[in-house]
Amino acid sequence: MSALYITNIGCLVGAHPTNTLMLRGQEMQTLPVLENAWILCEDGKISDFGTMANQPSQLPNQVITHDAKAGFLFPSWCDSHTHIVFAASREEEFVMKIDGKSYEDIAAAGGGILNSARKLQLASEDTLFESAAQRLADMIKQGTGAVEIKSGYGLSTESELKMLRVIRRLKNHFTIPVKASFLAAHAYPPEYKNNHEGYIQLIINEMLPKIADEGLADYMDAFCEQGFFSVEDTDRLLQAGAKYGLKPKIHANQLSVSGGVQIGVKHHAISVDHLEATDDAVIESLKTSNTIATLLPSCSFYINIPFANARGLMNANIPVAVATDYNPGSTPSGNMNLVVSLACIKLRMRPEEAINAATINGAAAMELSNEVGSIAKGKTANLFITRPMPSLAFLPYSFGQSQIETIVLKGKIS
Repeated sequence: MSALYITNIGCLVGAHPTNTLMLRGQEMQTLPVLENAWILCEDGKISDFGTMANQPSQLPNQVITHDAKAGFLFPSWCDSHTHIVFAASREEEFVMKIDGKSYEDIAAAGGGILNSARKLQLASEDTLFESAAQRLADMIKQGTGAVEIKSGYGLSTESELKMLRVIRRLKNHFTIPVKASFLAAHAYPPEYKNNHEGYIQLIINEMLPKIADEGLADYMDAFCEQGFFSVEDTDRLLQAGAKYGLKPKIHANQLSVSGGVQIGVKHHAISVDHLEATDDAVIESLKTSNTIATLLPSCSFYINIPFANARGLMNANIPVAVATDYNPGSTPSGNMNLVVSLACIKLRMRPEEAINAATINGAAAMELSNEVGSIAKGKTANLFITRPMPSLAFLPYSFGQSQIETIVLKGKIS
């Protein structure tokens, strides 16, 4: 039996009741904390916690004691939207953005998703794994303790399968939970530029059966956007994925109000992601569903598009998560600390709301909130400890400056 006893925690953050698995709207303002605390982890799980005034009378044999030195202890960040399997960076597009080119301009010039697809098709599985593993290791050092990773830079049967196999290798290599989303409906490859139906049929009739046969994906995703996949096409793709047990997630309303949110709600999507373009109809459609609105503020920041209406969503009692969208084109960063800061600075979320969005609701957006995302007995002990801080708000306030000193994964200091 392995045990870790962490003492002198200045503030233990996110001690939600065990049966709290998601927070809706105004509930996100509540972030239970325990000051001057301790926590005990056994066999990779949180077994108990309390205040230093009431420490356990007996500890397990061979327990390792760690002094938090008045630092804050958080549940690890839960990053529910990433694209970290890619072959090469795209800093040349970064310069194009500086010169005033739009997302659409860059795509028209051969950049964007198709640029990543060309590079990925030439890369070996081992090369892709090694680069993605380095990115994920960096994310873990910055406090991430659960992640969802999408395919979508393959755009052919062979390359989409290659991406998903890399994601499976990451899942087997790392100790944190990893979920996989199948996103071949990310863009139309050049050979199907004038035959969109042919590509959709390829996804439905060739890719999906092979992915299901190897058990490579948890979710079916699609980029429902003008110039990409229509509402009608997205509807068909989600139906096809459901036949193989893949639950829906959607890229929706990044560049325009597309109707993607509504089609996601129709299919009981786990989450609808982006939502930079949000109108009253979007809010109305989400109000009566359990679909999570996953917002990606670092994407808005990086490509200079509007920020999502987090306040409007939360005021309508809709559950909101935040994630990095880590990818080589529109968000080349996996830093969830920055995302939490941007959620406060640009989405006008209070620190408590932003932290809940990045932990328990992020976990819910991956169907992992019974395992991670809060401090509760029986949950996996994926945690991080900061330097001493004057208050909870100091973490997002000190944007760009990591406060994290110690990472704990499955009850072991990493």
